[in-house]
Amino acid sequence: MNKIIITTTDTVPGKEISEILGIARGSTVRSRNIGRDIFAGLKNIIGGEIEEYTKLQAHSREQAMQRMVHDAQLLGADAIVSVRLSTSMVMEGASEILAYGTAVKFT
Repeated sequence: MNKIIITTTDTVPGKEISEILGIARGSTVRSRNIGRDIFAGLKNIIGGEIEEYTKLQAHSREQAMQRMVHDAQLLGADAIVSVRLSTSMVMEGASEILAYGTAVKFT
């Protein structure tokens, strides 16, 4: 299987888009856990980066991106253009990371 090009731009230099296959998307919903919350609470008191949440968010973004690529592969895409990431709170302590873009074929 070919490697899919992923870009936030509308075009890929040196490539001509011949077909738009649709939206490729991937998401994950993650919640905090009590262990992380305890450390985060302490960090909040003294200040600084809450590394536990940074790692959780980074892992969530990566998983959403991987799911988006898988979705594009199912569509037969060569690339995903105009990629965007968004996040939203689903409930107290849980948020969704959504990765989406336009799956395309090249000539």
